[in-house]
Amino acid sequence: MGFRRHGPFRAGDQVQLTDPKNKRHTITLKEDGVFHTHKGAIPHSDLIGQPEGSVVRSSGGTQYLAFRHLLQDYTLAMPRGAAVIYPKDASMIVGMADIFPGARVIEAGVGSGALTCFLLRAVGPDGHVTSYERRQDFADVAQKNVEKFFGDPMDANWRLVVGDLVASIDEVDVDRVILDMLAPWECVDAAAKALTPGGVICCYVATTTQMSKTVETIRDHGCFTEPHAWETLVRDWHVEGLAVRPDHRMIGHTGFLVSARRMADGVTPPPRRRRPKGTTEEL
Repeated sequence: MGFRRHGPFRAGDQVQLTDPKNKRHTITLKEDGVFHTHKGAIPHSDLIGQPEGSVVRSSGGTQYLAFRHLLQDYTLAMPRGAAVIYPKDASMIVGMADIFPGARVIEAGVGSGALTCFLLRAVGPDGHVTSYERRQDFADVAQKNVEKFFGDPMDANWRLVVGDLVASIDEVDVDRVILDMLAPWECVDAAAKALTPGGVICCYVATTTQMSKTVETIRDHGCFTEPHAWETLVRDWHVEGLAVRPDHRMIGHTGFLVSARRMADGVTPPPRRRRPKGTTEEL
């Protein structure tokens, strides 16, 4: 699956052009195509056949750096039906939920397809992702975005289902369940029935009240290990000679992640050990 990610540019490639002010434009190369901007035009033929990392000049004299776009760039610029999961959270889901090549993954709340792209890349050609989305309009946007990024239909290892997860799910023995929705706690039981022992459930929520409800539902269900809740903050740094300092702006809160592992059927989780009130000593 997927389009070529290296070698000289060719017709059909998606190319990201970056100007001196770091403004980025993504174009799909065509034999007779022309990229127009107020800084001048760039014929696509100036790019086709050139190595990645080349510099092209518009008719107005502005230089543009040309690369194939990264997935993180694509997801931030893609057309949206619903809000996308930011790359910092999508990469944490792939890493912390251990999305591995060949994995069978269920995703509920496909949104605009950003996380779907990360999941499909992680499971590879031998894995499979089933995405559930309640809204047809969101599903339509997501399908276009996913197929545009990979460059071809994803029928072999992606199934997009328009419907509610609880009512529509028919998978069993899946490796991972990823829930991105307003009330993921409503799907915890369905996720437990679909997951293989040792599988991971990972939920993305926006508010502390959603996080609390999700954690308590997973905790009380009885089939999962103690849930782990966290968020990720990203701060860039300015580095220029001896001027080394954190940037004034950072990517702060975008959402919370909650994860747990599916235990074997019939196993009762060990009782949690809590610190006694008023002391820091552990039992």
